[in-house]
Amino acid sequence: MAIDETVVEQTPEPKTAPKSRGIPRWETLARERVKHAIKFFHKPLCDLVERDANEADTRLLVTDFLCEGLGFGKYADLSTEYRVRGDYADYAIRIDNDVLAFVEVKRVNTKLGIKHLRQVQSYAVNEGVEWIILTNGAQWQVYHLTGGLPLLTEKALEIDLLADNSASENINGLFHISREALKRGRLSDLWQAKHATSPKSLAGAMLSDPVIASIRKELRRVTGYNVDAEQVADLLRSTCLREDCFETVKKRNQ
Repeated sequence: MAIDETVVEQTPEPKTAPKSRGIPRWETLARERVKHAIKFFHKPLCDLVERDANEADTRLLVTDFLCEGLGFGKYADLSTEYRVRGDYADYAIRIDNDVLAFVEVKRVNTKLGIKHLRQVQSYAVNEGVEWIILTNGAQWQVYHLTGGLPLLTEKALEIDLLADNSASENINGLFHISREALKRGRLSDLWQAKHATSPKSLAGAMLSDPVIASIRKELRRVTGYNVDAEQVADLLRSTCLREDCFETVKKRNQ
């Protein structure tokens, strides 16, 4: 994205640059490994797309990428055909004997959709697994599953290695599903930040009783008119918020 900047005044740089908190060495190494893997696997991935490779061949590439790019041990961290109540997940990712995520692989030219998510979602629910990864080798979709009623499955990340995304965007996204990041809870941190500032969460905060009360108080101070709480909520829904946001809030409050 081009940025139009007009320099009004040139400020001299300080003689001593302020110290900033450095990136941990483990993170630097993990990001470099992901960066190298994206470049290394680009041609094999394009070859799979060109010949419309089947699911088995796609799995071979995904396995190599999980190991060489994301740092998982083929034998220590990955369980293939993981049995879940009479069915099988393509991969279970284990770290320190805990299953942290299921990975479902589809053939390289498959358009990932809701039916693929539902398939692996049932595995995650049965096993109490929080993370779901869907991939066709090029696209990587990461979903967070929140148990209970209603069951919520929400997209946390999406990376497309063959799209026009920036290299840094792809590296950053895939870093968060690397072994190092999963083990240290970095994917969970990313999800919590994204979820807390999502339109649905912000809509929920705006329609909460304390915020409605504050809005009524401020409107009364500014205009002298005492607006009913229900009227404020209705006006927010009809004039300020997208319908899909407050519909979710309404369902959660029922």
